Amino acid sequence: MLVLIRAIIVIIYTILVCVGGCIYCLFSPRNPKHVMTFAHMFGRLSRVFGVKMIDRVPEKAKKYPPSIYIGNHQNNYDMVTMSNGVQPNTVTVGKKSLVMVPFFGFLYWITGNILIDRGNRSKAHNTISQVADQIKKHQISVWMFPEGTRSRGRGLLPFKTGAFHAAIAAGVPIVPVCVSETQGKIKLNRWNNGFVILEMLDPIDTTNYTRDQVRELSEYCHRLMDEKIKQLNKEVEELEKQNK
Repeated sequence: MLVLIRAIIVIIYTILVCVGGCIYCLFSPRNPKHVMTFAHMFGRLSRVFGVKMIDRVPEKAKKYPPSIYIGNHQNNYDMVTMSNGVQPNTVTVGKKSLVMVPFFGFLYWITGNILIDRGNRSKAHNTISQVADQIKKHQISVWMFPEGTRSRGRGLLPFKTGAFHAAIAAGVPIVPVCVSETQGKIKLNRWNNGFVILEMLDPIDTTNYTRDQVRELSEYCHRLMDEKIKQLNKEVEELEKQNK
């Protein structure tokens, strides 16, 4: 019964946000300011799923210069956990097929996010150059998932290098954003699904890295995030023991 109630609430809420958002964005289409607004609206669904979010985003993050944010990509619940970390004037990079998702697809496009064709390597490579150009031209930040796919409980997967190539080309910092493990934790037929922690790490300066050091930068960020996610998982375990 709880599953059905949650499903109804999520469907109605999503349709209202998407339809209302599309109409609202028609007055200023493809404006990056809209991405944070609607990302945070979807973040409110965490309460519907019985998740207690702990968001650790420094206040100064609102004034960060153009950056590339990288997050760990776990599953579909990222939409209601990771989205709480999206900052002003930040767009995301997603696969082109997202446009085909009913209601959500058009909202994703009209808010100004960047779409890539993952099935075409040459176009995807060109998109990385476009990302760097867009950052410099429009002074925006970009959110990317360097794993390239959902990890689904397999831990932090190896990083692809696109986000790091773009950061070096644009001369902007990388800001890691880590979310504690959610795979297998959220049960739709359970009222309380415990704690999830989102933590934004300090920006990583990329100006001293060259194109030949992309892999080194990627591996460094991977180590930082892997260690932090493990710390967050332990902290969640302690919090849940205390709240039993």
